[in-house]
Amino acid sequence: MIANPTKVLEYLSKKGYNRTEAMLRMESANQDVDGRPIQTRVEESGGVKYGKAFDLFRNWIEENLEIYKPDLRRLLWPVFVYSFLELVSEWYPRESKTYFNRYRGIFDNEHENDLRALQAIALPEHVLENEIAKIYHSQRYRVTLSQTAFYNLIGFLEHKEREGGAVLVSVIQTRLTVVTVERTAEEQFSLAKLIERARQPENFPAEDEGIPGHNPGSANITQGAGTTVLTRLKLGQVTFDHEARQDILGDLQEEDKTNPPAPGQSSLVEAFEQRIKREESEDVPGRTELPPRPPPLARDVAMEVQKMKENRDRFRISSRTGGVGPGVSVTMFTFHNTNDSITCLDFSADYRLVAAGFDLHYIRVWSLDGSPLADAPQPDGQDSRPTASHRLVGHSGPVYNVSFAPATPSSDKQDITKCKYLLSCSADKSVRLWSLESWACVVIYKGHDGPVWDVSWGPHGHYFLTGSFDRTARLWSTDRVDYLRLFVGHDRDVDHVCFHPNNAYVFTGSCDKMVRMWLVTNGYPVRMFTGHAGNITALACSPDGKILASADDSGTIILWDLAPGKLLKRMRGHGKGGIWSLTWSVESTVIVSGGADGTVRVWDVQLPNDASGQGKVIGEGGAGQKMDGTAQVSNVPGAGGKKKAKEVVVTSDQISAFPTKKSPVYKVMFTQQNLVLAGGAYLP
Repeated sequence: MIANPTKVLEYLSKKGYNRTEAMLRMESANQDVDGRPIQTRVEESGGVKYGKAFDLFRNWIEENLEIYKPDLRRLLWPVFVYSFLELVSEWYPRESKTYFNRYRGIFDNEHENDLRALQAIALPEHVLENEIAKIYHSQRYRVTLSQTAFYNLIGFLEHKEREGGAVLVSVIQTRLTVVTVERTAEEQFSLAKLIERARQPENFPAEDEGIPGHNPGSANITQGAGTTVLTRLKLGQVTFDHEARQDILGDLQEEDKTNPPAPGQSSLVEAFEQRIKREESEDVPGRTELPPRPPPLARDVAMEVQKMKENRDRFRISSRTGGVGPGVSVTMFTFHNTNDSITCLDFSADYRLVAAGFDLHYIRVWSLDGSPLADAPQPDGQDSRPTASHRLVGHSGPVYNVSFAPATPSSDKQDITKCKYLLSCSADKSVRLWSLESWACVVIYKGHDGPVWDVSWGPHGHYFLTGSFDRTARLWSTDRVDYLRLFVGHDRDVDHVCFHPNNAYVFTGSCDKMVRMWLVTNGYPVRMFTGHAGNITALACSPDGKILASADDSGTIILWDLAPGKLLKRMRGHGKGGIWSLTWSVESTVIVSGGADGTVRVWDVQLPNDASGQGKVIGEGGAGQKMDGTAQVSNVPGAGGKKKAKEVVVTSDQISAFPTKKSPVYKVMFTQQNLVLAGGAYLP
């Protein structure tokens, strides 16, 4: 039987035991009538303390000023994750499960994959074994806040220390790196930018946010989170050596004599000399900073001459003028009766061929104009008449990508600049090189320890790049069966790869939502870009070598300024399902994209997408809709469908959109004369 503290105190007072009475009153001040301690601080409440603190934090953020909400909301995800991991580590299995299920819905759109991986964690052992948990547990989560938002946060934590502020302080101090930025120091933290961001809710992370704590655009994660150490990049175009340059100049002079330029048009020699002067003034990598290149052949000289002719005579695109976008022409090639078996497409750079990879383990090559492929061999005993397509068989798994070797259209009878080779990659872990003259596999490249998702030729041929399930990208040359460089750093599959135009750098995109830039000569990372809310589905570097475009499966395109390693802007308009292909105009002023929503979209690179405020809401893709740069939707004959289309936000930098009729777009490609080729498969 527990004595009543009140009666005991009365007895001590009556007997004159003043010191004992004072000590007992002090000890019983935090006890209830039954003698149990009264909890006056949230951190003393056991496993429910994190839930109470998170509710307090979230309610405070939602009641805060609108201009601070976008920044402060970025703290919710890391606080949620680390609180959950702490609950599991402290042996609160029931409370941790309740906590996770109660709050996970807040983050489904942005962190779906991480939530799926974390939901299986129930014991402390799981925290040490789970791949995603290990990443979070071993690294600090970086968040950048404006100084005013940070001071606002500190005041709240101090004022609400007993109600849960101490729990939040513990998580933030031990698990987060909070970097404060003055409003005038960074454009994204200016007052105007904060007000605009408050008007439209965002569901994507900032480019300098997350795991590991890295500098914006920097791959050097060993530096302090607040430093801005960036590797200097040399993004200029590499010119030919003096001997090859003289050969090109001689051929251009002969071409000018044979076909004189029109009145008011510059000669090919003048255009070439202007290009050389421009390239020599840029920051160009030296020969030691480039992979060795074979001596130029007559074919290389002829290709450069043809490129100069196409460049001079191209349709010029100079971004928007007076709010009116350029008239970009798109030719769409649609494949029928495929039974959804096509996995990839590519067009040859001489505009003669298109190749498709199939999940039935083979590749088929067609002539774009329907003319017969005269060089295709026929089996004995069969009709030897040439056909307009040819099938390449050799892979033992689905073909995930195909890539034609660099080429140019040829005006002479010898066709020395036509496309001669095709690369393919497959689930069978191999890459194959096919001859388009003998229509046979000439080399098999093996080295990856898993399916090879992507393959891409270098800008000058000879080298090519692959990305694989084994989380690596590898550099190869056509004359060796072993890889030359290994690029390691991604936490998940390397899904997409591409080269920089000067051949000195390569880019890799992964389903870890990061894009990395690597130096070819030594395999070192020089940039790392984070900011995507979905898996990377396409990469493309601008012809001038200054901007990288990356797309994800949430329908967002991000432009990155390579030199400072900064995000330029986000462009939205595609529906969900993935943007599968990106291509740049020759001037690097316009991007064209195609994807799973069955649309080809044209984007203005130079126009800020906040020029007219927030994006407009339209229906998601859909057959029979033509959308212009003002995001107005007009019906076209044949449009139908009673089902209400899902609404999609279209940013103001979309120039136009060309919907197909139930045909996901697998490939888009700008020609050297600024015409667009697009390809897809009709899926009824």
